[in-house]
Amino acid sequence: MLPEILLHQADDPIALWERTEAGGAEQPPPFWAFAWAGGQALARHVLDDPDLVAGRAVLDLATGSGLVAVAAARAGGRPVTANDIDPFSLAAAQANAVANGVRVEPVEGDLLGGGYDPAGVVLAGDVFYSREMAGRVLPFLRGAAGRGALVLVGDPGRAYLPVEGLVRRAEYDIPVNPELEGVPVRRTSVWQVLASA
Repeated sequence: MLPEILLHQADDPIALWERTEAGGAEQPPPFWAFAWAGGQALARHVLDDPDLVAGRAVLDLATGSGLVAVAAARAGGRPVTANDIDPFSLAAAQANAVANGVRVEPVEGDLLGGGYDPAGVVLAGDVFYSREMAGRVLPFLRGAAGRGALVLVGDPGRAYLPVEGLVRRAEYDIPVNPELEGVPVRRTSVWQVLASA
């Protein structure tokens, strides 16, 4: 799906996930170790239409592996910020940026409470995976859109994707890991988030 991007990923995602959970420490699941469908679609969309990000400040919210941040940087986004609450995610994003010869600025922490608005473009791949996350991320995304940012999300039809206030920009068939997703391919959309529903 993204042959122009080199991405470090887990060889055995299920085993890594199980080891992370078995460790017992307060550590988020290793979302950074995989290229999730929403992120792949969003990265493809940005690479195919670089004018969306070129010369603009970009925030990749919940960056995971950094795939979307790397794509935004390759497409000319300047600066590109990769944000996540997981320090392992930011290490993965930095490793993937270096592997692709681009620069991304890591920002660790939860930005959803507010106080972060310098980005002209906000990208978020696969963030509607739980009711709690959807309830927190949607106001942040709508707030950014209300301030004039272009807000794009990649989503493979997760249960908590809002049904209103979105405009479909693109659709892709994304090959996925059947062990994680239960199917070999997910139809995945890139949506523009509007300021209000």
